[in-house]
Amino acid sequence: MRAYQKILPEILARGASLMAISPQSPDKSQATLLKNFLQYEVLSDLGNVVARRYGLVYRFPGWVRELYISLGVNLPEYNADESWELPMAGTFVIGVDGRIVTGYADSDPRNRLEPQAILDALR
Repeated sequence: MRAYQKILPEILARGASLMAISPQSPDKSQATLLKNFLQYEVLSDLGNVVARRYGLVYRFPGWVRELYISLGVNLPEYNADESWELPMAGTFVIGVDGRIVTGYADSDPRNRLEPQAILDALR
């Protein structure tokens, strides 16, 4: 998210906008925005409605839930639902016609679309 923040001026200069969509509650999304000094919108996708439309949602197996709970991570508190579901990290450049120009999704949230690929897609 911070890497995308760094290219925000170039995105805006190309007449585009940037937003993030998170399954977190609006309060938690706002906290993420402030914590990371983001100057773009972070929208809440409660219940993963949008992520599900992109086919990105996965459910945590029971053993992972137990591990998270044992580590003090309460996913339902962050996401304001009891589903124990998360979206894969995805980045999409969507054209003015609503079509996806380029996209990237990975089950490892550390892997993201390179910022340069976003800028290239906006050309």
